[in-house]
Amino acid sequence: MPLLLRSLLLRSLPLAGLLAAGLAFPTAHAADSPEAPADSAAEDLATAIFAGGCFWCMEPPYDRQPGVTATTSGYTGGERENPDYETVSGGGTGHAEAVRITYDPDEIGYAELLEIFWRNVDPFAEDRQFCDTGAQYRSAIFYRNDRQRELAEASLAEMQERFDRAIATEIAPAGTFWEAEDYHQNYYEKNPLRYKFYRFRCGRDDRLEEIWGDEAGGPTFD
Repeated sequence: MPLLLRSLLLRSLPLAGLLAAGLAFPTAHAADSPEAPADSAAEDLATAIFAGGCFWCMEPPYDRQPGVTATTSGYTGGERENPDYETVSGGGTGHAEAVRITYDPDEIGYAELLEIFWRNVDPFAEDRQFCDTGAQYRSAIFYRNDRQRELAEASLAEMQERFDRAIATEIAPAGTFWEAEDYHQNYYEKNPLRYKFYRFRCGRDDRLEEIWGDEAGGPTFD
């Protein structure tokens, strides 16, 4: 989202809320190697990384999916070490706001995660999403292996055929994923009113419905 709007929403938290959310004492970011799953002890789990504008809005459609065990907001796609929200949102780092999804491939597949991804982004918007502008808010699929790349490219071709126009969404190899500050994680659950206000002001749902109709927001795989 525009830095000013999000900053106003965050500053409206009382001090107790700031402390509880981790805002008063930001925590260091943890890096995730693209070669290893987010939880290396859980060898049966896999991870996927998608960018779709504001990462607050990309967690909910995945959190409701059976087989998804965790979603984590963060930064990826750039070269800067230890990025933080202020530097990424200001632009110029190469990083995008992104979400890392940890999932059980026996319950939900990567192809299904892609179905959800597309229906939560504006695939025609270049270097922006909804009211958020700049390459840090681009839509992107960051693949972690050859199979994910093949599925991502096939889904992109499907979108181009469906809409018969250029798709701006980037497909790129996953690099280091830097976890965002604690107060950004599960923001929609911690601050539901502020989240809904932002989402409405940003026009996200209206634009998704304009593109996807009844498919907007993606399916829930039972």
